[in-house]
Amino acid sequence: MKIEAPSLKDLPGIRHAFFTRRGGVSTGIYASLNGGQGSNDDPANVAENRARMAAALGVAPTHLVACWQVHSPDAVLATAPWSREDAPKADAVATRTPGIAAAVSIADCGPVLFADPEAGVVAAAHAGWKGALGGVVASTVTLMEAQGARRAAIRAAIGPLIRQPSYEVGEDFVARFLEADKAFARFFAPAERAHHALFDLPGFIALRLKEAGVGHVEDLGLDTYPDAERFYSYRRTTHRREPDYGRLIAAIALG
Repeated sequence: MKIEAPSLKDLPGIRHAFFTRRGGVSTGIYASLNGGQGSNDDPANVAENRARMAAALGVAPTHLVACWQVHSPDAVLATAPWSREDAPKADAVATRTPGIAAAVSIADCGPVLFADPEAGVVAAAHAGWKGALGGVVASTVTLMEAQGARRAAIRAAIGPLIRQPSYEVGEDFVARFLEADKAFARFFAPAERAHHALFDLPGFIALRLKEAGVGHVEDLGLDTYPDAERFYSYRRTTHRREPDYGRLIAAIALG
């Protein structure tokens, strides 16, 4: 049902999970632990799945808190739960309130969980290529710092996401990164198809974490695309011409 990062697992008073697609009640293309409120799955199944995730984290179902993700650089602070209808449009959630699980949903983009165990501040960020390039990592760390965290004390774990062998992109995509910094060329490898490249999203996220001064960075090394048994993947769904896809949830909470 869940995967834990060694760097976060034994922190006192902090619980976290990168949930897989196993252990839920959804069926068909959504089987089985689909947490995607934006999917076309039966809402009752999604609610039950999210309740199971909340229970695994020791929080109430209403306290699994995620924003309305828009591939932005923005991070928000959660001091109390909100409904999906009232969720702020952002791509990272931080909290220092016990009993709230900061959560993000993904299906190839990079889930990053953060914790400063000394300050008692945690966060979850949704870092796809657009958010990572735009600054969502830096925004998350800055917000945590405003709540008392120290950058050098923060631990960050990069969860299951699409990895370089599975992430083929075109010339326009590469150009966006090179326009920002020509040194970003190191995150691209040649692809078999002409005028295409393979993008190292986790490597780029790790760079952003180090640039932000995060003291410890862990990459779990898991690729969503080839592992259909454990993970949903937007790109795999697109290649298979399936009508929709489930969403994985990553979350972290203070006990």
